[in-house]
Amino acid sequence: MKILLAGDSTVARCPSYEYPMSGWGNELAPFVSQWGAVYNFAKGGVSTETFRDEGLWALLLAELGQGDVVLLQFGHNDQKRSHLGPETGYRSNLERMITEVVAGGSQPVLCTPVERRNFIDGRQRLTLAAYADAVRRIGRRQQVPVIELNDWTAALYDTAGENGSIAYFTHLEPGSHAHWPDGLLDDTHFNCTGAAEVAGHVARELALICNKVAVA
Repeated sequence: MKILLAGDSTVARCPSYEYPMSGWGNELAPFVSQWGAVYNFAKGGVSTETFRDEGLWALLLAELGQGDVVLLQFGHNDQKRSHLGPETGYRSNLERMITEVVAGGSQPVLCTPVERRNFIDGRQRLTLAAYADAVRRIGRRQQVPVIELNDWTAALYDTAGENGSIAYFTHLEPGSHAHWPDGLLDDTHFNCTGAAEVAGHVARELALICNKVAVA
């Protein structure tokens, strides 16, 4: 079985010059090696629209085989484009992807988008709730499994606290890393630690989904 990933920078294998920034898809392989190989087509900056326009979706479909699994996680960049609203372009693009995966004999799995670290008055606040809700509704309508990452990551940050949650993200002091000489305060992109934490959760949820599909 192949596990194929479609998504944005929070899923992607980040370029080496951005290390220690990492998407959760880049940390997934050790957690799922007993099932098969991970093929990560995610790319920074893409939406459900540009992932197709740039040819990445075609590359993914070309690798697709009977019984494979395709994980879909978008939202961060769709949110920046008015025509890709939760119930407009975003929904229709995801539903088209689901149809094409099923036609290829594979299992689509939706992921609600991971949250940004966004503390206000000491509490983590959601920034992608509308897109996460859209994913849940699509999953129910299309009878497609959904891995909950939006609520789960928000709870992860809340549990760690405003200061503790920094450990999951790419926060670097000036002069502390050769790739980021001026430092970096990024509350969207994980470091390797945060990406691995999310990848472990994805793997656990995926195991439950695969077991249910096998039984059915």
